[in-house]
Amino acid sequence: MNSGDFGLVVWDVDGTLIPADLRWLRRAIARTYAIAENAVNFPSKTVHGYTDESIVIDTAVASGISILEAEDGIARFENILVSIMNDGISELKRDQAPYPGALESILQVHERGYTQTVLTGNLRSAADIKLRSFNLDQHLDLRIGGFGSDDRDRFQLPTAIGRRYSRLYGRELDPSRVVVVGDAPNDISCARHAGFHVVAVTHRTQADELKPYGPDAILESLDPVKLISTIDALISRTSMT
Repeated sequence: MNSGDFGLVVWDVDGTLIPADLRWLRRAIARTYAIAENAVNFPSKTVHGYTDESIVIDTAVASGISILEAEDGIARFENILVSIMNDGISELKRDQAPYPGALESILQVHERGYTQTVLTGNLRSAADIKLRSFNLDQHLDLRIGGFGSDDRDRFQLPTAIGRRYSRLYGRELDPSRVVVVGDAPNDISCARHAGFHVVAVTHRTQADELKPYGPDAILESLDPVKLISTIDALISRTSMT
């Protein structure tokens, strides 16, 4: 079977594979805009499931920075974030270890024959650090991933995946053979916007909060058996229609 023939599984990172932690953004925003860390004010409604750049802009403004200064800081933000994360690798490994089943799920999805990548609001450089630190990248084709550095609007990231997939694999990406695994309402909405299937994991959001967004399935954890069974059912259902 050629790579990608069986289907594509697209992982969210923060809150799905590893716990979300705003400390890195908080420290980088504080340093970027020369404010105290305790002065960084994250807007509650525009954090989880959004892209890093959009979070930085909204947070900077909410923390008293003018919109012009907030935009100006984006040019230096990434280098600052990468430096902070590299300095904090031991802290990252200690406090953001993958959720139970994450590594095994990626391995078994790979062995099942699916191509895998990510769709994440993280800048590519930040995603690389997180995934590499826990060996989560071993079976992910990050060449076709969608990252917050591709576009500030998360809903545009599936287009980046489709474009890269087509260029690398020499065929168009069939949305009906793509399954996103995420944890936030915006993950679900983004997948639906692209015509992808979506499985939600209740790592930090309760099932009754996720149901209104219309995921195909909701899982309590990254149980590899349940996850693969769910993905297989979604892909095979598409093949029969």
